[in-house]
Amino acid sequence: MCQSCGVTLQATLFDMDGLLIDSEILWHKAEVEIFGRLGVPISESKDRATKGMFVVEVVNYWYERYPWSGPSGEEVVMMLLERVGDLVEQEGRLLPGAHRALDLTSARGPIALASSTPLALIYRCLDHFGLRERFASVHSAEFELYGKPHPGVFLTAAQSLGVRPQSCLVVEDSAAGVLAAKAGSMSVVAVPTHDDRLQPAFALADLVLESLEELSPDWLDVRF
Repeated sequence: MCQSCGVTLQATLFDMDGLLIDSEILWHKAEVEIFGRLGVPISESKDRATKGMFVVEVVNYWYERYPWSGPSGEEVVMMLLERVGDLVEQEGRLLPGAHRALDLTSARGPIALASSTPLALIYRCLDHFGLRERFASVHSAEFELYGKPHPGVFLTAAQSLGVRPQSCLVVEDSAAGVLAAKAGSMSVVAVPTHDDRLQPAFALADLVLESLEELSPDWLDVRF
């Protein structure tokens, strides 16, 4: 049972990029390549102001600041998605503790995936690592009115499992994801990168880990 809210957790909702798959760095690599060719001066550093945003929002974010001529926003979105998919298949890896976290949570209730990534790329990534069948349902924010930090994709995932939002545990790596989960009245385990850890949003999480390898069966048993 969630000690702070008196609610027993029944299901777990996972993010994907940067949590299960080491793909945030690959998203950034693709953005540096593609936006760089369009004249957008994105830093080579790993800091991403757009981390956790839906890809259309990322394109709009940079276009508003550095308008380019040439390819349309839709074309840039497709270029990014194709490049990220290629990079995941060429360089991607599962993050430490990913399989273990899926095993621990699925033993305690149904699990779903809820990501800002478009569904076709989600499936491409999950299939590459043989993970698609691990989830009872898979959801993308591309079908929501708003992406994270709006809770829409998490609420849809909870509904698909037949579980109240308050009875869901969300596992996230981004500040936007933590804000989205809390906006949906869900419990949150956050696994931020070292560089992101001091962002204020992570103070809202019920538990903050360095790695999914630290997820404790005892912590889960108290809440499920």
